[in-house]
Amino acid sequence: MISIIIPAHNEEKNLARLLPKLRIKSNDNVEVIVALSCVNSDDSEYLAFPNNVQFLKCTQKGRAAQMNSAADIAKGSILVFLHADVLPPESFIEDILQTLSTTYDAGFFSYRFDKENFLLKMNAKFTGKDSIFTGGGDQCLFIKKQVFFDLGKFNETQVLMEDFELFDRIKKNRIPYKIVKNDLIVSARKYRHNSYARVNLSNLILVLLFNFGCSSKMLKVVHDKLIRTPYNG
Repeated sequence: MISIIIPAHNEEKNLARLLPKLRIKSNDNVEVIVALSCVNSDDSEYLAFPNNVQFLKCTQKGRAAQMNSAADIAKGSILVFLHADVLPPESFIEDILQTLSTTYDAGFFSYRFDKENFLLKMNAKFTGKDSIFTGGGDQCLFIKKQVFFDLGKFNETQVLMEDFELFDRIKKNRIPYKIVKNDLIVSARKYRHNSYARVNLSNLILVLLFNFGCSSKMLKVVHDKLIRTPYNG
């Protein structure tokens, strides 16, 4: 079984768009767990949803804790961590199964944005290759459940860039992974509420600070100074 885990905080609009897509692509061997933040205040959990979807109201704060809580109850031997504002390609499930049936224990997807823009296309082009930006949550990590637990799951003290921190451990432990070149569609809402230059500069600064060992709390302070939030919708 494959367990698709979606961390969410006030993502009712995006979940209403995403969950029907997963219903079309899913079968009896796929479950979907929407891990709602402990301070979620919209009506996400009351959405009409297919039988293979369950909502989990988390008791701990932070996206890492949400994803770990869902992983703890997941029935699948494969875990897929998908953001609520990311839409998967048609062959999403097949791509994951094919990748993990070979020599790989984990993987990511390339992506493109939901907005046509030359600069955003340039950004997206690099997601099909290994780089210092590989491992971000928008790329949808999929990983064998046992490998995920052997790595110690997400670090719940990492209040920002928990996905990069886990990917750092994947590399250090020489876990074989693959970037699947079949684009997810990622929301450009961060760029709409900020500027292209501001978001790219923020991403570069945060990745460099992370690689130099800056604490996650300091990363959060820097992020909040550079990027205007919230930007749901």
